[in-house]
Amino acid sequence: MLRIGLTGGIGAGKSTVSATFSECGGIVVDGDVISREVVEPGTEGLTKLVDAFGSHILLPDGALDRPALASIAFSDEDKRQTLNGIVHPLVATRRSELIAAAGEDAVIVEDIPLLVESQMAPMFPLVIIVNADPEVRVKRLIEYRGFSEADARARIAMQATEEQRRLVADVWLDNSGSSGQLVEKARELWYQRILPFSHNLATRTPVPSPTRVVPADPTWPEQARRILARLNTTCGHRAVRIDHIGSTAVPGMDAKDVIDIQVTVASLEVADELAEDLLRSGYPRVESITSDVPKAGTDITLWHKRFHASGDPGRPTNVHIRVDGWPNQRFALLFVDWLTANPDVQADYRAVKRSAASKEPWFLDAYRRAWVWAQSTGWDG
Repeated sequence: MLRIGLTGGIGAGKSTVSATFSECGGIVVDGDVISREVVEPGTEGLTKLVDAFGSHILLPDGALDRPALASIAFSDEDKRQTLNGIVHPLVATRRSELIAAAGEDAVIVEDIPLLVESQMAPMFPLVIIVNADPEVRVKRLIEYRGFSEADARARIAMQATEEQRRLVADVWLDNSGSSGQLVEKARELWYQRILPFSHNLATRTPVPSPTRVVPADPTWPEQARRILARLNTTCGHRAVRIDHIGSTAVPGMDAKDVIDIQVTVASLEVADELAEDLLRSGYPRVESITSDVPKAGTDITLWHKRFHASGDPGRPTNVHIRVDGWPNQRFALLFVDWLTANPDVQADYRAVKRSAASKEPWFLDAYRRAWVWAQSTGWDG
């Protein structure tokens, strides 16, 4: 099962993307629909809202008067928090019920208006943001949904900013054009990335790592932060620490376009316990890789590890799970700091990466040189 988080600011076009994914075969769990369902007449949710805001939020037939509630709840932050505190837990429970009822091979599209604001993004293997310029959104809200300009701007101002959304977006869908153009973008995303991702998780197949060295991408650290947040949520207390490692962690370093992450654990038994959770987060285990290449003078058993790689064709990622204090775990951290602090070594390594010769002799020497540097500088990881 692949779970996708879908969100966007009010008026951005999220509903169009959600409907397109549904037509393509996705099971859409719509936060707006559930939010209405859990406050229908006779529900626990409606009773709690009346207790909190008064009976004047009801229509004559006993149903919720949404504009009346909005005018109260969005008038200040405390009242908005009260509303969210009532509705969000009920929505979460109902969402879990719908997901549990889906098949194991399903693609679940969780349409969540406040995904960014509620800090839920790291729960999903893939987060899709639909965006449009605020002025375009104001115009749409006035034209198609009957908002006054003041109300439209107030609602937009109370939601996450574009910067906050970009921080969690694995996919950024721009909806500055027509609805038809957005539908085509959504369909291409579904068939070129989402379905292959789902297939890879179902078959436990990681995507191949790139083989070509490319110029440094300034967005690599930002991409790594999203992966780190996802893995922190997945691993929780079972991880001693989680770090961005490898060449993409070195500022300005040319590299293969794959993000390497190290999850440090207390033992390989803990690493094995994480396997299924990592699969659900988008990272199938690669059973054939169980060790790094041991370096001279060290115990070869202390170079064992577990290795996972991303099933997402849009973001190749390697997840190395290593034991705290073992030489492979320590060297992965040292290598990044050593390269970052020594531009001449970076240039040397860049030349090695682009050559056709075996890189292992260089790494054997680099292991020794890096530890000499660590001892001379007092490096402690």
